[in-house]
Amino acid sequence: MLRVAKFLAKFVVGFIALSLLLVIVFRFVPPPVTATMVMDENGITKDWESLSQIDRNLVDAVIAAEDGKFCSHDGFDREAIENAMRRNMEGGRIRGGSTISQQTAKNVFLWQGGGYFRKGLEAWFTFLIENIWGKRRIMEVYLNVAETGIGTYGAEAGAQRYFGKSAASLTPIEAARMAAALPLPKERSVKNPDGWLRRHGNTISARIGVVRRDALDACVYD
Repeated sequence: MLRVAKFLAKFVVGFIALSLLLVIVFRFVPPPVTATMVMDENGITKDWESLSQIDRNLVDAVIAAEDGKFCSHDGFDREAIENAMRRNMEGGRIRGGSTISQQTAKNVFLWQGGGYFRKGLEAWFTFLIENIWGKRRIMEVYLNVAETGIGTYGAEAGAQRYFGKSAASLTPIEAARMAAALPLPKERSVKNPDGWLRRHGNTISARIGVVRRDALDACVYD
């Protein structure tokens, strides 16, 4: 038992040290590849761009669509998590309560899929990036590693794929349609959405103005 305890202690210390090292390195260096990219059978198309080269419309669109409290929470939106748990207990389609920070931690350091073990690791990495990276870096990394289409990763590759132009010059509706597709980029159309997806994109586009008016993106641009 003593040997097992020593081994576990060394493992935990080693994991903490390695995770801290990775988070510190990626505070300054773009993550070269993620587990999701490696396991993507469709290949990888990506092009890292600094946040200054990504249109503010897209930043505000993803805040409007996915995480309105991005600038005010500590990485975890407890109200959203509680609401998601309550809805899931009622049955039907499983819903998540993940913030942009949690999604970034998962995308960069972990793998897709659920399970309490992975969620625990996600919480640890979320805590680290919130305290070491800060909100602006989290948003920058998120918009560069998020899957934006089949075999396509990041805002720049997505903008080129769908609109044939740089992510630096997206209109509100273009940004909103990209944000609307982010949860299911392989299934949701960006260029020619219809029905609910088109209405959802239009709603996000309208909310961009609210995000800017209420300074919900202040942690990214101040």
